Amino acid sequence: MEEMMQFLRTRRTYRRFEQRPVDHAIAAEILEAARIASCGTNRQTLKYVLVESPAMVAKMQPLVHWAAYLPPEQGCPAPDETPVLFIAVCQDESLPGANDTDAGLALGSMTAAAWAHGVGSCIMGTIDRPAIQSLLGLGDCLRLHSVVAFGYPTHTSRVVPMEDGSVKYFLDEDRNYCVPKRPMEEVLLKTL
Repeated sequence: MEEMMQFLRTRRTYRRFEQRPVDHAIAAEILEAARIASCGTNRQTLKYVLVESPAMVAKMQPLVHWAAYLPPEQGCPAPDETPVLFIAVCQDESLPGANDTDAGLALGSMTAAAWAHGVGSCIMGTIDRPAIQSLLGLGDCLRLHSVVAFGYPTHTSRVVPMEDGSVKYFLDEDRNYCVPKRPMEEVLLKTL
């Protein structure tokens, strides 16, 4: 059990990456994890676009926004730290029951599958949806839910105790991410 908890403690958001590609077989496994994720009434309304060619990855870079709690010079990856792979998560609105819960389950499965290979990820909801829809050639019935950036991280990201009620993540002196979390006694309402 401790091994699983350690896996979950380190499966954080990563925003700076080595510039080595993620093997296509790993990308396929990440997508397979999303495909088989639980979903309400087994509706399976999610569709994905794998962006792995260097040219397309470069076109995606300016369309995603990084680390809202940090100044751009700290939160945005430098040109030699950008992700090497993106996956766009779309909801097929021609199918009944598309919802955010199913997307959340798929995102959790994808990021866990990636981290099992040492591939870090960043789920991004602050994105230029119209521009990405156009770039990826998404049809009218596909609603872009989010984009996930992937790569081998060049920093660590760790959970730290919350101070002064602030949820804002920050960088330590080595540019590693520190992510404050509320203590259990604040989130567990009651045990019955």
